[in-house]
Amino acid sequence: MSNDNTILGAIEPELADTIVSSRRDVFARYAKAAGIMTSAPLVLALASNQAFGQSLPQQITDTLNFALTLEYLEAAFYEQGNKSGIIPSQYRAVFRTIGQHENAHVKLLKGVLGSAAVKAPGVDFTAGGKYADVWENFDTFLTLSQTFEDLGVAAYKGQAGNLMGSKEVLTVALQIHSVEARHASEVRRIGLKFGWDGAFDKPLSKKAVLAAATPFLA
Repeated sequence: MSNDNTILGAIEPELADTIVSSRRDVFARYAKAAGIMTSAPLVLALASNQAFGQSLPQQITDTLNFALTLEYLEAAFYEQGNKSGIIPSQYRAVFRTIGQHENAHVKLLKGVLGSAAVKAPGVDFTAGGKYADVWENFDTFLTLSQTFEDLGVAAYKGQAGNLMGSKEVLTVALQIHSVEARHASEVRRIGLKFGWDGAFDKPLSKKAVLAAATPFLA
């Protein structure tokens, strides 16, 4: 199989052969480092990134950093929420698991980006006081949870075209996207809503996503 359309396509043949031949060792190393089961496409992306110390194409880097910022936001939200005591006992396992998934997404994206990864932003989940009772009222917490999950789904969908230059990275983004969609559906179910709005989901532009997320970024 040709590597021409993959991250490995930019690698010298000898070095690419070395990476592929040691795929099992590489997979184990990165899976252990991430603390989760890591996909083969992502492992190859990580391996090629480290092997060359090279930057991904700027468009892909910018897109992944955009996704990483949203994942930081979600991870921080669930970390605070799971510590707040606001979540009813019957839903604690659900939100603890969602939080673990968001942390895993952060680790994966940081792994692909390497030194190009942006730092976690400051957050304010009250949005300047608009949601002042977020850590006291489960309905408010649930509203923000649905907001963030729906936003994540729409954001990944809206940015998929910017990742077409790397099959491996696009595959990883789609793996995250589908899990975010499951989160959104589960959170809606808890809120006694349907898990969908219609037969088709609409993507959101980067500008629209940032407009929705900015109030929560300190």
